[in-house]
Amino acid sequence: MHMADALISPVVGGAFAAVIVGLGAYAAKKVQSELDEKQLPMMGVLGAFVFAAQMINFAIPGTGSSGHLGGGLLLSILLGPAAGFLTMVAILIIQALFFADGGILALGCNIFNLGFFPCFVVYPLIFRRLMTPNASKTRIFLVSLFGAILSLQLGAFGVVMETKLSGISELPIETFLILMQSIHLAIGVVEGLVTAAIVSFLWQARPELNQPVLPLANFNTKKLWLSFLLGALLVAGVFSWFASSQPDGLEWSMFRTSGHEELAGKSILHQRLDEFQTKFAVLPDYNLKNAQHTEGKYPNVDGGTSLAGLIGAGLTLFLAGLLGIILKFVRKRITCQAK
Repeated sequence: MHMADALISPVVGGAFAAVIVGLGAYAAKKVQSELDEKQLPMMGVLGAFVFAAQMINFAIPGTGSSGHLGGGLLLSILLGPAAGFLTMVAILIIQALFFADGGILALGCNIFNLGFFPCFVVYPLIFRRLMTPNASKTRIFLVSLFGAILSLQLGAFGVVMETKLSGISELPIETFLILMQSIHLAIGVVEGLVTAAIVSFLWQARPELNQPVLPLANFNTKKLWLSFLLGALLVAGVFSWFASSQPDGLEWSMFRTSGHEELAGKSILHQRLDEFQTKFAVLPDYNLKNAQHTEGKYPNVDGGTSLAGLIGAGLTLFLAGLLGIILKFVRKRITCQAK
């Protein structure tokens, strides 16, 4: 669901970028005042894990389309909405700059769709309200499943509305909306099952902590850290070979609406940003530049893809982890000054 710049007008892109700056400032302030210090390093590890998971496009049977996990709700459940949102910001920045996955002008929109909806809408208004202390295994699973599906549905709706506001006439809203919501419903079911499985496992691992928020500070932080880090390395370095080459839900919807999986930017700003991204992205499409793509090979065992995945996970680990460390340092400074 990573939008390219051609789908967004400069006005809409600028407006959403401003919104994200405001949301980021709000989230940073919340993290400083609320998040346990033991959870701050987990921002980097979980960011690397979600980055790696987003590399794995899975085929949607009978459609010719594929999808990948969003991960916003999972981050919110494990870190809290503010830290989860900041972690998603780090992921999407790394993807846009180094992998040309999602446009630079569209970065604000992508963060809004994949970060704001799950972290600041679905998690506090749906997940927290439906999840109760001492919830049953079935309830934990179903609430997590429903929350992940709803997050993706809202994100897909956001994509359609942003293209409409941008005046993209090649994508008439009625057809585009129906296709986007339907295909992302199928994708959302898969993401929901993965999210529910992870959340259910962690909840059952510490049943005495069964409450509406998973307090990671009470887990064996080192063991949890290593588990997600190992998962990120395996997914990015090996499981990425099994990613589907079929167009993702957004490309699939665009093709059936307009006959094109990609659109060309219309303004000079679009062209300049595209040129910058082409030069700056050292691992476009999660592979080495000018790499030969093998069509129809499955699994596609590719050292370039593995290297790109490991580098991307490492960059995300660094950026999100650095952000957590900075917020931790700022909070300590404020506390010391207050004393």
